[in-house]
Amino acid sequence: MSKKFLLTAFCKDRPGIVAEISEVIYANGCNLEDSAMTNLAGEFAILLLFASPATADQDALQEKLSAQCHRLEREKGITAFIRPVSAEAPQPKADIPTRTIYVHGEDQAGIVFKISRYLADNQINIRTLNSEVKLSPESGTAFYSMTLTVEIPPQTSVDSLEDGLSQIGEQLNVDVTVD
Repeated sequence: MSKKFLLTAFCKDRPGIVAEISEVIYANGCNLEDSAMTNLAGEFAILLLFASPATADQDALQEKLSAQCHRLEREKGITAFIRPVSAEAPQPKADIPTRTIYVHGEDQAGIVFKISRYLADNQINIRTLNSEVKLSPESGTAFYSMTLTVEIPPQTSVDSLEDGLSQIGEQLNVDVTVD
């Protein structure tokens, strides 16, 4: 039976990082299934989900992959870690609606914490979160922008979500909209 692994990696951005990491996966007969990659402040960050061959000795493969992650760090400056994850297919969530939340305003500490704490306290799961800071060309002021995709549980109304997020937006002096 095949096993799934999650690989996380990061290093100073440069050409060839994806090729060097994906070569480790390919050379071990594994299949890359899902990925997320981004550049943050000149550091390239990678999150990969891949499956091992069904015929592989899973323990030996995991040791070999770990050793190759250490080699990537020594030889290429890529810090990489792997860990096994459940190979079971996730059960589809029955009719859980999703919404997109947009947050925009002057950058300040606590925006992510306060929004995510409100969501967690209301059992609202964050599926994706992307954010960035951009400087205003006119004033040089740092503006923060965040986009979240969330799963709304059946017991939570969109109106109550919007009201709660609106209160947080007022506290932080940022615009929060739910789409």
